[in-house]
Amino acid sequence: MVRAVVASTVGTSIEWYDYFLFGTMAALVFPKLFFPKSDPLTGTLNNYAIFFVGFLARPVGAWLFGTYGDRIGRKATLIATLLFMGIATFLIGVMPTYNSIGLWAAVILVVLRLCQGIGVGGEWGGSVLMSMEWGSQKRKGFLGSWPQFGVPVGLLASTAITALTLTLAGAATFEAWAWRVPFLLSIILVGVGLYIRLGVMETPVFRSIVQEQRVEARPVTEVIRRNWREILLSALLRLPEQAPFYLFTTFVFTFGAFATKLNKPFLTWAVSAAAVISFFSIPFFGHLSDRIGRKTMYMAGIAVMAVWGFVYFGLYSTAIPLVVFIVIALSLIPHDMQYGPQAALIAESFTGRLRYSGASIGYQLASVIAGGPAPYIATRIWAGETFLPAKNPYMISLYILLCCVIGFGAVALLKDRSQLDHTKEYEEQPEAAEATAARRAMG
Repeated sequence: MVRAVVASTVGTSIEWYDYFLFGTMAALVFPKLFFPKSDPLTGTLNNYAIFFVGFLARPVGAWLFGTYGDRIGRKATLIATLLFMGIATFLIGVMPTYNSIGLWAAVILVVLRLCQGIGVGGEWGGSVLMSMEWGSQKRKGFLGSWPQFGVPVGLLASTAITALTLTLAGAATFEAWAWRVPFLLSIILVGVGLYIRLGVMETPVFRSIVQEQRVEARPVTEVIRRNWREILLSALLRLPEQAPFYLFTTFVFTFGAFATKLNKPFLTWAVSAAAVISFFSIPFFGHLSDRIGRKTMYMAGIAVMAVWGFVYFGLYSTAIPLVVFIVIALSLIPHDMQYGPQAALIAESFTGRLRYSGASIGYQLASVIAGGPAPYIATRIWAGETFLPAKNPYMISLYILLCCVIGFGAVALLKDRSQLDHTKEYEEQPEAAEATAARRAMG
């Protein structure tokens, strides 16, 4: 079990490092590298549009790798996603920019971003299942939180290495060529992750499915037919978690440049501090969900996020360095209250033979409506390109509040299957299902 959890966490950390690195660079240097003739606002919007492309590709990765994960196994699929993501990230580090081939550079960047999105789209479901399906029934929340732990690790690694490179090289050298260094380092990390994942056995749950000859021929088709409701609710419940996350880790640089004029290294170190705090808060809230209930923990996180959006932008707008550093460092705690129990909440909504496909599709569909467009929407809100007042940070807080209202309703409607045995097919456990429904009905 420990080996499986380590393999899931390390591999996921590397994939998120690759994925977040693009977002950080999109905010810091990509506008000048790929759209140098555009004004700063237009260049930023163009790069956030390319950033969004990766999110559009994530459901494709969920469909593709989810199919293989439910048909050939969790382990083999996770090795494929790691290679897919790692190679695409390395190629970004060696690709030409606008100065070499003009707008074709942006086209290549879009293709590589699509590959990143496909890779991470298949990664999450497999890493969560690798961890959960090796663990005990009573600790699903805690064990499922460890692949989620890979998010702050990847975030810290990407922002810290970027900040270190930027600090050592200086702004001019960084924009000239040193921005490539963090991308090139990815290939080393992929080698480490590949070595670790090759040493892990397939999960007992999938081995049992194979032995019983219950492998689903078309898992994606079947899970959409059987569990379309759970897939839709899984996507919607991520709105108050994923949209604010990309505002607090990516849009944070844009807001700093346009609203507070704080320098980029300062902001990257502040985001790195937020990632360090998440090292502790994500597993803690995952563990807490095993004690007080998955839905209870998640709803509490949404409620805190609804208020935090106003606190965050209000304090950030003061432009007082110490205040801004503290608010950014604490910004991910309301997110972690949801993200810690989220893996188990989504994965346990699907039976074993359809779990990789169902959990992956539900999780990654949120990318299209939540994480992907969030920085773009926030930038347009700030610039006054919507019906809302311009340059008012609380308008972005209202956007977060809307996400929270929708997400809270989705969690309330999702059936609680935390008491079902995840090692057995759900249709074989009618007693457990009825007992859970009765307990919830009694409050």
